[in-house]
Amino acid sequence: MAGAGAAVLGVLAATGCTPSPTTRSSSSAASATQATLNLAPGDTSDGADNFYTSDQVSAQKVTFKNQYQMNVSGNLFVPKNLDRNATNPAMVVGHPMGAVKEQSANLYATKMAEQGFVTLSLDLSFWGESEGQPRNAVSPDIYAEDFSAAVDYLRTQTYVDKEAIGAIGICGSGSFVISAAKIDPRIKAIATVSMYDMGAANRNGLRHSVTVEQRKDILAQAAQQRDVEFAGGQTEYTSGTPEELNDQSTAIDREFYDFYRTSRGHSPATTTHPTLTSNVKFMNFYPFADIETISPRPMLFIAGEQAHSREFSEEGYQLAGEPKELVIVPGAGHVDLYDRVNLIPFDKLTTFFQDNLGNPHTDEGER
Repeated sequence: MAGAGAAVLGVLAATGCTPSPTTRSSSSAASATQATLNLAPGDTSDGADNFYTSDQVSAQKVTFKNQYQMNVSGNLFVPKNLDRNATNPAMVVGHPMGAVKEQSANLYATKMAEQGFVTLSLDLSFWGESEGQPRNAVSPDIYAEDFSAAVDYLRTQTYVDKEAIGAIGICGSGSFVISAAKIDPRIKAIATVSMYDMGAANRNGLRHSVTVEQRKDILAQAAQQRDVEFAGGQTEYTSGTPEELNDQSTAIDREFYDFYRTSRGHSPATTTHPTLTSNVKFMNFYPFADIETISPRPMLFIAGEQAHSREFSEEGYQLAGEPKELVIVPGAGHVDLYDRVNLIPFDKLTTFFQDNLGNPHTDEGER
């Protein structure tokens, strides 16, 4: 597709909706992954530590099924000094859109486990080690179901308090966890970080920069590609983080590139590019509709002061019912809150979940 409709694809979803105006075949997506193996170091200022591990926490891979009998892959983090004879608060942590659990989600899960919580990071269906075909498909309903399936799993652990399970959603997962919480009252406290409303981002772009005609152009392109793929043609991918930078690269391009395409945050488990034909399903995704019905369960929205995505956290906060809180992190951008531990307000997340889920129990007693 030529013209404005093609250009606008960049705003419309994937890893934090980063710009990338061209579509990609399955072969080009694979070769692009290979091209990133010779990685630059990236900007590791402000304590960037995506691959952080802790000697205070045990970690193990787990697998559980969602309601559609798809295997969901996760990492379970348990404090080594947890009192397993008591029941303790727990939480699910979701990764940015187009990412995998090893990008940001494991970091948050590890840091919160250091505070005594049982935590579970997960790969959303169609991504990473979770099942789902075609790979990199978009399905907001199934993404939300994956969070509920993670709650199912946590509730089977004898050392987890079934009535004290919360969730953290980073970037696109912020909107998926809201969608899950609206229909799953077992999620008792919800925090979002650098949230993207993936529905609004696809329909309207950032700051409502996408017109209805541009939206229709994108839908027409996806519909045409469905015919191609149904007839046996190659899968096309769209958006996500660019494979390389050039003179036309935007500040948002560069922000995401510095995380996903450098050793700072790169994972060979994802290209970040969703399939073109499924990506338009986000246009039917309205996570903020009825968000007020989550009340009286508490919500915490965290966004960077300089984040290009800040509008979504502010709108979610405005529409949510009480109790709710909006925290703006001074000097932080969108991707900064993926991994820059000197900027991420882990103290605030800790007190939020302690206040609303209760204090964990350790071998030395309650924290």
